[in-house]
Amino acid sequence: MVRTVIGGLVGGFALFITGFIFWGTPLSALALSRTDEQASANLQAAMAQALTPTGTGVYTIPDPSSAQGTVLYGKGPVAQIFYNEGGFPVMDSGALIGGLILALIAGVIIAMALRFIAANFGDRMRVAILFPLAAVLWMHVGQAVFNHAPWGYILYLAFSDFVGVALAGVIAAKLMETKAELLGTDPVH
Repeated sequence: MVRTVIGGLVGGFALFITGFIFWGTPLSALALSRTDEQASANLQAAMAQALTPTGTGVYTIPDPSSAQGTVLYGKGPVAQIFYNEGGFPVMDSGALIGGLILALIAGVIIAMALRFIAANFGDRMRVAILFPLAAVLWMHVGQAVFNHAPWGYILYLAFSDFVGVALAGVIAAKLMETKAELLGTDPVH
């Protein structure tokens, strides 16, 4: 059990670092679209005017819940906006600390799941790769399929999450390997 927890913590740390590499460095420019400063200021002012009265939330624009909204939605342009009415630092240390804690918890959960479902390194490694692949296909690529989200962003997000979660699982699987497995004397083989 100690190897499982250590493997999960190291795997979770690798998950956090992988996320930082993909999203906290200039590499993230591959996924994000940009607009010029004036257009950005205009959009920010429009959001502040239109969305602040209803508050922080996720908005589909135009709202297709009415007949007029459905027509406008069909004509386009459309957007899904993750709106936060308050500002926060670009590099928010509180979010980084919370993200590290979340990654460590996720790593331990991944390691526990691998321990419960697979008896040897080979099986754990296969699960550590196949499950994240299925998860990102459904949860991320599904957004592009069902909600017409931009493919470039979605594929980058899916790839970054797959790499991070699979890496966390493979590291956990390796670190929980027993001496018997390393020597090839594990009766499960």
